[in-house]
Amino acid sequence: MSVSWVLYHMARADFLERVRRYSFLVTLAGALYLAYAVAAEKVWIVVGNDYRGVYNSAWIGMLMTICCSTWLSLVGFYIVKNSLRRDTDTRVGQILAATPMRKDAYTLAKTFSNFAVLACMVIVLMLAAPVMQIMRGEAYSFSLWKLWSPFIFLALPTMFLTASVATLFETVPVLRGGVGNVAYFFLWTATLALGANGLDDPAGLQLLYRSARTTLSSIDPSNLQNFHFSLTIGGRRAVHTFLWNGIDWDVRVLSMRLLWIAVGIGMVLLAALFFHRFDPSKEWFKRRAQEAPQTSAIPSAVPLPAVPLPAVPFNGSQNPAAVSISANQLTPVVRRSGGSRFVRLVISEVLLMLKGQRWWWYIVAAGLLIAQLASPLSSARQGVLVVAWIWPILIWSQMGCRESRTATGPLLFSCERSLTRQLPALWIAGVVVAALTGGGVALRLAAISDWQGLATWASTVIFIPSLALALGVWSSSSIPFEALYTVWWYVGPAHHMPELDFMGTTSASSRPVVYLLFAAILLAFSYWGRRNRLAYA
Repeated sequence: MSVSWVLYHMARADFLERVRRYSFLVTLAGALYLAYAVAAEKVWIVVGNDYRGVYNSAWIGMLMTICCSTWLSLVGFYIVKNSLRRDTDTRVGQILAATPMRKDAYTLAKTFSNFAVLACMVIVLMLAAPVMQIMRGEAYSFSLWKLWSPFIFLALPTMFLTASVATLFETVPVLRGGVGNVAYFFLWTATLALGANGLDDPAGLQLLYRSARTTLSSIDPSNLQNFHFSLTIGGRRAVHTFLWNGIDWDVRVLSMRLLWIAVGIGMVLLAALFFHRFDPSKEWFKRRAQEAPQTSAIPSAVPLPAVPLPAVPFNGSQNPAAVSISANQLTPVVRRSGGSRFVRLVISEVLLMLKGQRWWWYIVAAGLLIAQLASPLSSARQGVLVVAWIWPILIWSQMGCRESRTATGPLLFSCERSLTRQLPALWIAGVVVAALTGGGVALRLAAISDWQGLATWASTVIFIPSLALALGVWSSSSIPFEALYTVWWYVGPAHHMPELDFMGTTSASSRPVVYLLFAAILLAFSYWGRRNRLAYA
């Protein structure tokens, strides 16, 4: 069988498995809503002195492509970054390792599978683009080339690059887990920043910027002074329109798109170098962790006294395995008070969360805590505390999904009162981690009797673990929380946007009651989700 035929079947099987997931349907629904948002002018691009393009085929196609390239390149990464791990968990990888499969062929097949999933969403948006132009109703002359060419030359290469990065991250030991999920967001942000610095970014922002600037300069030369370009969600609308007839797809533009495809192929080949063919002996990071001295994260159990079994008469004609013991011969179970044991359960959950953290993690956390106490209060709230509450993200992301990752769900769900004891203990442990890492600001606020600021701090301490628990319970994965929290943290607290600032870094964004209510709803969803899991366990 030829290599190309093997690649086709590997990519096809992986693709069919992914498109049957709920996450694919949810992302597809989000992409369709994005198309509707463009037609309803909930998302638009403002250029020059409050200009936007007339909603003809060229502008609709380019606007939808920019939204698709930026949004799907972020969300799509978290959708497709799990194929190698799934082969490892299902033991399919061990079967593939026994075949004459080449490493570069495997990583290439996984990349093609990732790309096929993302390309399906792009194709759906391409088909929706003519409908969006009709809904907008500003220009009725259609040009499928102008509608679809931005998708072909901008969106599809961006999706291939995203698929390649996902494959590379899964093969690099440090990046295959939560660290890679967080790091990709900052890589994505840096890639978009290329367009702001005059370079041809993968999403095509700089390409549209240059084309729109050239067109506007011929209409209104005053736009050359302080020319700006922004992709806007809400906020001020453009008051002027101009006719834009699309990108001139010359050799220079197409060569830059081919360059990004070449970068993606290079990442696939680099991933083949890191790929270990599912050989556990080559996973040096796991072997190092196993060789390191381990300390138990759970307090050692109190030894119970040995209780002799009651003597049962036996004669030679009986089958020893068939000897029965009556109920009055068994030692009765003595129920003890649950108060102190619940505290021990909370402590055990905290220790489980912190298990495996290296010594430098605690040094950074302690340094951030000291900085909260030593720096000016405004700097501590707007800077140090923001960093302190992104540092434990990989600890919070374990909440609600740790039993799925370690395959201990049946054991946990079979325990007595796991819903009313273990779940609250897990949530309290997350609250304890948030309170400890951000405790310096709380002490400062209490010292000056800033009760409003202290209430905002407390609402954040409650809200973050509630969000992590709800997403973990319902998704059985740490990826949704790591992706959503990182984006929310970056847009809201890190940039002090009042509407999304749940940490209250400014007085204008202090809404403790709103986030406490949100946390209560999330906890109710967590309880409901765990209850459903117990019903089917």
